[in-house]
Amino acid sequence: MKHFADTYQQISNRLKPGSLIIFDKGANSTKNIDLILADKMKYLTSKKLNKSDDKRIKKFDKSKAELVDAEKGVYGIKFVKPNSIDYFYFSEKLQKDQLKSRARKALRKLKEAKEIQKSIDTNKKLPMKFRINNVLIDVSYSYQTKLEELSEDEALKLVEKVIINGREGFFCIKSSEDLTLQQALQTYRKKDSIEKIFNSMKNEIEIKPVRVWSDDSIYGALIIGFLAQLFISLIRYEIKELKNTSTKFIKNSLSSLTVTVNIRINKPKTYIYANFDTINRLILVQNVGIT
Repeated sequence: MKHFADTYQQISNRLKPGSLIIFDKGANSTKNIDLILADKMKYLTSKKLNKSDDKRIKKFDKSKAELVDAEKGVYGIKFVKPNSIDYFYFSEKLQKDQLKSRARKALRKLKEAKEIQKSIDTNKKLPMKFRINNVLIDVSYSYQTKLEELSEDEALKLVEKVIINGREGFFCIKSSEDLTLQQALQTYRKKDSIEKIFNSMKNEIEIKPVRVWSDDSIYGALIIGFLAQLFISLIRYEIKELKNTSTKFIKNSLSSLTVTVNIRINKPKTYIYANFDTINRLILVQNVGIT
């Protein structure tokens, strides 16, 4: 939220008036939105759910909402405000995933309580992970768990009641643009695909840090990185067996492949390939015809 203004101002002079700025809820603030609108730009962002959204959740009825994504079970309702529009969604898949995550967290909390109770019962020091480990801080601990008065099932239900808040599966997108529910969701999801490309370029293609170079070096590194990403994407597109293979594995496989060119006078060149594996062999068969 704090560094958004600096980042935006670095690139705003390169944007056309009316450009749509897409950012996640971490940068969503009135100040940042006002900055975008002052430049005659548009915005689309995610927003943190609040008490007004809890009222929407209580009234939410799938039968009255629009089906936006049948595969993931996403339903939506559009709320038009004077200066913005809220695109309010419920996802069956997201709800399922979040409930599983909350259940795992509840089990971790129960396990932690059991460890603390065991230390109390055996009159031992608390495990290090529950203590402040700083020589400059004097701490006296006094712990009392609720496990003595609750059964394990009751304790787990108590933890789940606190952790599960009823917002599971719900999310909201906010925009200055009047879009359909499907357009708003698809447009926001494009942000994730761009983030994944840059993450792949940094951590899989492994271009060097761009913030320490000259402008020309940055442009050159990004172009080479995008070209490398393009070639790997085309490989996955053309070769069905590699469709779900990560960029890192494909890159490492091609990097290990070696080609020796044998040049002889008055004779054609011969190419000797070595360091084959399953991945680069599939690529060579498809593109070079080598078996």
